[in-house]
Amino acid sequence: MRLLAVVAFTLAFATPSFAQTGAPTARTVRGGVETTWPNQREADFVMRNFRFASGETLAELRLHYLTIGTAQRNAAGAITNGVLLLHGTGGTSASWLQATLAGELFGAGQPLDANRYFLVIPDGIGAGRSSKPSNGLRDTFPQYRYRDMVEAQYRLLTDGLGIRHLRLVIGTSMGGMHTWLWGEMYPDFMDGLVPLASQPTAMSGRNWLARRIRIEAIKNAPDAYMYTLPLAQLMTESVVRLQEMAPTREAADALYRKMVEDARRNDPMDQLYVVEASMDYDPSPELGKIRAPLLAINFADDAINPPELRVVEPAVAKIPHATFVLIPAGPDTHGHYTYFRAAIWKSHLAAFMNTLEARQE
Repeated sequence: MRLLAVVAFTLAFATPSFAQTGAPTARTVRGGVETTWPNQREADFVMRNFRFASGETLAELRLHYLTIGTAQRNAAGAITNGVLLLHGTGGTSASWLQATLAGELFGAGQPLDANRYFLVIPDGIGAGRSSKPSNGLRDTFPQYRYRDMVEAQYRLLTDGLGIRHLRLVIGTSMGGMHTWLWGEMYPDFMDGLVPLASQPTAMSGRNWLARRIRIEAIKNAPDAYMYTLPLAQLMTESVVRLQEMAPTREAADALYRKMVEDARRNDPMDQLYVVEASMDYDPSPELGKIRAPLLAINFADDAINPPELRVVEPAVAKIPHATFVLIPAGPDTHGHYTYFRAAIWKSHLAAFMNTLEARQE
């Protein structure tokens, strides 16, 4: 295991039916930039009678997903350039199309060059256009957990896309937690793992307290829960950036009102389920199962994953070929949300990808 203190800034059962034809385009969500990526498609994969860890089943579990790039095959016909990208809580596959991510990662010569890799970006269970409580089942939707979400992603890749091995699994926030689980649940399925803005430990302390507040607000005051959601912003944004956005009481009140209005767009039942999905997350007992090289990237001003707890260092020490990078706070970091700004951390991903490619030669 290597620990890097970075002191300078450098950021199953179905046949998929493609939902669009013709020249695909992608409009980034942030930055006002519109970009077209090679061979972008989106589709749904449906798994029949999916059984959750709770013992509940769903007659049809749908995962919506994007693919970008072209699958390359070896002499045996196996896809060799697959990369799985996983989004955070409240996000969707479209989160990866933001200019500050896709624009820094998917272009020619960039770490996840879409002309070189076959990128698979699913909406997790409960998100986007994948199956979720608000589709109609509401509180009778199965109680899914993170391991259910990872299993569904695995079945999308294997049964839906015919991928038997990945070059990389990379995830942000919740997707970072999924990445740790991927390494344990399917240790020989990937060449490398990159969890960002996450910790490989059980829910506890401030992280779980913030989630518990959201859970209880939805359960006890579903018509008013949106007034508590700004609490998540306090946990995820840098305290310095928040002060810059709200330097006066009046500005802070206006920011709060905007946060509440943004929260109204979310279905409370979907929010309840996705927050509760994290409750039994704890990869720490099985970290020794991880065999793929791993690069963990966190941010010093991330209040959800505070470095003061020193959780990641002993964890990566248990994993061969694991590296931990802690990005220091600075004028361009945004706490937990720094994962959206790949310019700050992509040099570490590029070096890691070069190492993986060298191992293939």
